[in-house]
Amino acid sequence: MNTTAYTQTRWSLEDLFPGPQSPELRQAFETLDDRSQAFAARREELCDDIDPDTFLDLVRELESLTRQGYRLFAFAGLWFSENTQNQAAQSMQARVQQFVAQLTNRILFFSLWWKALDDANAGRLMAAAGDYRYWLEEMRHYKPYTLSEPEEKIINLKNVTGVAALNRLYASLTNRYVFKLALDGEVQELTRDALMVHVRSNDPDLRAAAYRELYRVYGEDGPILGQMYQTLVQDWRNENLELRGYSSPIAVRNLANDIPDDVVDTLLDVAQANTGIFQRFFALKARLLGMDRLRRYDIYAPVVESDKTYPFPQAVEMVFDAFGEFDPELIRLAQRVFAENHIDSEVRKGKRGGAFCWAPMPEMTPWVLVNYQGRANDVSTLAHELGHALHGMLAEDHSIFTFHPSLPLAETASTFAEMLLVDRLLALETDERVRRDILFSQVDDNYATIMRQVFFALFEREAHDMVAQGASVDDLADAYMENLHLQFGDTVDVAQEFRWEWVSIPHIYHTPFYVYAYAFGQLLVLSLYRQFKEEGDAFKPRYLQLLAAGGSDSPARLLARAGIDIHSRDFWQGGFDILDAMVDELEALD
Repeated sequence: MNTTAYTQTRWSLEDLFPGPQSPELRQAFETLDDRSQAFAARREELCDDIDPDTFLDLVRELESLTRQGYRLFAFAGLWFSENTQNQAAQSMQARVQQFVAQLTNRILFFSLWWKALDDANAGRLMAAAGDYRYWLEEMRHYKPYTLSEPEEKIINLKNVTGVAALNRLYASLTNRYVFKLALDGEVQELTRDALMVHVRSNDPDLRAAAYRELYRVYGEDGPILGQMYQTLVQDWRNENLELRGYSSPIAVRNLANDIPDDVVDTLLDVAQANTGIFQRFFALKARLLGMDRLRRYDIYAPVVESDKTYPFPQAVEMVFDAFGEFDPELIRLAQRVFAENHIDSEVRKGKRGGAFCWAPMPEMTPWVLVNYQGRANDVSTLAHELGHALHGMLAEDHSIFTFHPSLPLAETASTFAEMLLVDRLLALETDERVRRDILFSQVDDNYATIMRQVFFALFEREAHDMVAQGASVDDLADAYMENLHLQFGDTVDVAQEFRWEWVSIPHIYHTPFYVYAYAFGQLLVLSLYRQFKEEGDAFKPRYLQLLAAGGSDSPARLLARAGIDIHSRDFWQGGFDILDAMVDELEALD
């Protein structure tokens, strides 16, 4: 495959709007405003005995409004991500958030009416709703936690200048950070993503220096960032526990994910019972590195001295080849992201760090952001985000309300894509030292995706309770250090600067309790991938059907069709048993 045309670029947002000053963008605001008012004028049509045709007509109009709103929201969010220091983009994002809040309030009556409708009439209408059924069913789950219409409107408006504004401020503040690191005798100024390359360096002093610089910068603002977090946590509790009546802070996310509380509790409990697997892995890595004990700086240290890098065209080719070995159709879908210039892979100052995929609506090719710097880990990240894009494109036949998978399933295609890539790398690599490094990196990644995320979630659960009891920022930092000690046991030395790690985790700010979905997804994919290796081609249709289902049913029902019972403790333990076997294999190589 010739991929020489695939160079690192900045994406184009023209498929959303020609530009921030375009007439099309201005018209979109006006049209959406007019159509939402017309929709609101139909309020009187809603009654207990509404006929299914009228009801579906209203639902389709609501879907059309939602599509237009998502288009605006995506344009503002993606433009801001290009350069978080762009004041015009900051203003646009704030304007869109305010506009969408007003729009949401205008059409709020529909969801409130639907949640209040009696079960018999709701069942009658859902029976004729087709692909909208699960969305309608899920909306009714919120019935016990829904407030009056005036109260809901107040919350929507206060969020614009409250939590949304605070999260914009956090992003703007942290994305402007500059990190200084001595490289080849010269102090260089780096972005966070460029700095984090060096935590995987062969040089232990450089690894330590990179982490120390990361948390020096975050630590200087630690009290401020910590206060932001306290405020967001207080807002979460005030709204969801005090006003809405949820049983716990994490229960809010569980309902949004349509995952029963007991399933999440089981996942977290089983994970805590298996910390010994990764502690054994870290002890093995220490031996191979000639150390008595790993330092937290050394968690991602390579076990062999390899400075191998992958030019971007080669990385694209490797990912496409991995996809194609599973199903050639996946290559065609992934190529759409590049052909339509929906990928931003450059590293630039001010650009949002990390990586993400944004799929605004079913019929539109998703956008992918990566900060590609040529490491093997960057190739995996590219596969991961393109896996997300595949998920969105495979589910494109669903409505705007049912094509996005719920968070626990949202990481399925992305993580599966990474595992396909690892298999491809192992098949091609002839250097046993590099093969060993790939195997170690695979366990590194499983640690980062499972145990690290589980302990983030455990910290969140504790932090939300502590803030409610009046804990200070220093109290939270102390609790985070204790969390790290529980996670690593006596196998890893944790330096004091890691007490500020929690303020560097954006997810716990903007999407509380999101992180357990990573562990859920990774353990799920370990199980699915084992099925694939055992069944071969027979597995593929079942897997592609799972992705094509998007968010059209509950995770439990979708996975039951794939033979998986998420209520079973044995299912979750099965994922850890696979990891245990991986560590056994690595110990046998020692």
